[in-house]
Amino acid sequence: MKKILSVVLAFAMLLSLASIAMADYSGDIKIWIAENVVDFTKQQVEAFKAANPEYANMNVIVEPVGEGDAASNIITDVEAGADIFGFAQDQLARLVAAGALLDVEPSNAEKVTAENDAGSVAAVTLGDTMYAYPMTSDNGYFLYYDKSVLSDPSSMEQILADCEAAGKNFYMEINSGWYQTAFFFGAGAELTFESNDEGQLVKMNSGYASDNGVKALKSIIKVAASPAFVNGSSVSNANNICAIVDGTWDATAAKEALGDNYAATKLPTVDGYQMSGFGGFKMLGVKPQTDDDKLAACDALAAYLTSEEVQLARYNAVGWGPSNLNAQQNEAVQADEALSALAAQLAFCEPQGQYPGEYWSLATALGDDVIADKLDNADDAALLETLKNFEATCEGYLAK
Repeated sequence: MKKILSVVLAFAMLLSLASIAMADYSGDIKIWIAENVVDFTKQQVEAFKAANPEYANMNVIVEPVGEGDAASNIITDVEAGADIFGFAQDQLARLVAAGALLDVEPSNAEKVTAENDAGSVAAVTLGDTMYAYPMTSDNGYFLYYDKSVLSDPSSMEQILADCEAAGKNFYMEINSGWYQTAFFFGAGAELTFESNDEGQLVKMNSGYASDNGVKALKSIIKVAASPAFVNGSSVSNANNICAIVDGTWDATAAKEALGDNYAATKLPTVDGYQMSGFGGFKMLGVKPQTDDDKLAACDALAAYLTSEEVQLARYNAVGWGPSNLNAQQNEAVQADEALSALAAQLAFCEPQGQYPGEYWSLATALGDDVIADKLDNADDAALLETLKNFEATCEGYLAK
């Protein structure tokens, strides 16, 4: 019996050693990442290799390819594309449809879900499957404002009243399909698209042509009618600012424009509902591999590059806002007013999915009609008809 037990134990040890040997990988791995984090990523790769001896000899090539270009390039030729690549959440469906993403290993998926904010987790998930690792939770819009002027930045009605009384401007880009959703989604009017296995948009889910949609459109018209309203979303192109709906990319400009009165917070309520909108996230994906050892290395590296430690280091290096819950609680991140405002707003937002290119032009036309006062005298029935036409046109963009 002892002999049998010894043989079994010896065999088990051999299997264990074999699996450890199989985990070693010394080949090439290519990463595509935004240009401003190439050097940072190279440094983190070296830290990963130092901490994981089994990968010490692998050759990691880091190339500057932006989030938008990465998705388009890899879909064109999956085999020639990077093994690990950064992309934005609106590219997820088409990448999955193209077979360019491997689903996240279950134990890693559990860890991702537990450690990252709900918006970023939703952004990397399609159906019930997680396809990427959240890297940031920092793309969206919120309110910058002059705290010496606004008495209550949580109310659109009070914001407009205070801006008007002070003779100052309130900026929001209402002829943008990105910013418009703050009203429609907030009022409960959905607009999403679904794609087939080829990445074509084949179904639309919309509640624009509804009482909620009419409510949202009436809010847009009301805001645009204020003497304080100016259509725009760039601090650098604004003047006499009381408040502006903008993003983290303009934080420095906002601080310069508002000086000691600089403040930031989530979007306000309007007509009784909390304004919503799109949330934006960056993530890392791993493409399918034929070599199991290389796949294990890619998974381990992608998980490391999106970990709490690296997300926080990335924030300190280039200012990218973390999706990791612990990193978000870091003192420096918490002290970042713009990121804190965005984090508060993202709790009310939807991850931006894939939209037909024509949608953006259609939304611009709707906003332009509001700005030109073409809808000022329209009753609810006329506004509903406008939104029915909007929906019908959107549906016409679907693949036949």
